[in-house]
Amino acid sequence: MIYINSKNKLKINKDNTYILIDFDKTITCCESADSWDAVANKNIVPEALRKEMDDLYKKYRPIEMDYNISKQEKLKAMETWYSQCMNLYYKYKLTKSQIEESIKLSNVKFRKGVKDLLISLHKQNIPVIILSAGIGNTIKQFLKDNNCFFNDTMYIISNFIEFDEKGNVKEFDNSKMIHTLNKTINGHLPDEFERKIENKKYKILIGDLIEDIKMVDKTQLDTTLKIGILTKEMENEENLKLYRENFDIVLTEEENLEEIMQKVIH
Repeated sequence: MIYINSKNKLKINKDNTYILIDFDKTITCCESADSWDAVANKNIVPEALRKEMDDLYKKYRPIEMDYNISKQEKLKAMETWYSQCMNLYYKYKLTKSQIEESIKLSNVKFRKGVKDLLISLHKQNIPVIILSAGIGNTIKQFLKDNNCFFNDTMYIISNFIEFDEKGNVKEFDNSKMIHTLNKTINGHLPDEFERKIENKKYKILIGDLIEDIKMVDKTQLDTTLKIGILTKEMENEENLKLYRENFDIVLTEEENLEEIMQKVIH
């Protein structure tokens, strides 16, 4: 289903816009492995690491999806969850080669129409910023493997795992962690990419959680077309109401994102 709440925002000039898009459950589909799991493929990493990650997911994912708890409670939970997950890679001494092989074997899958959309945006020279609370290594390698990472028109803001000269995972600085509640482009773009978007009036923001709206400053929301994807795991009447209150367009899982964007950008 497609729910349109702001028809006045539906036609955007392609020469005067850029895209802000989430990765997990947005570029990828609901059935896809997420970018965290991709780093820890069960055939590559120790089973103990997998179990610890699964336990954390079962504990904190329901909190991430719950819009009835306080912002303070969710913020504390997200900071704890993300930092503990990242520290597991360091704790179990994963290497660059393990992580790269794990990503190649993972079950990361595009949402319907998104691969074609990314290629189309590049051909139209529309800048794309992928802003994700996931793992940047997964995102970049997945896009490269699918021939849709475009260095001249695309930039990824995410949690990148770094390695020492021996290829071992470096301990992550948790103060720099990007999580669900602090995703923003502010302070993360290099000057070169800032120049690509500085004269673009309009933004198209695409995400699967209401918190994704904060990727842009609230003062810029009048010139931002907000597209929310209501995934299968989030789909219920209460959440549909919340999404329609917060997004200009709400899509359910089965909609083709590339076809929707063709109707928006001209």
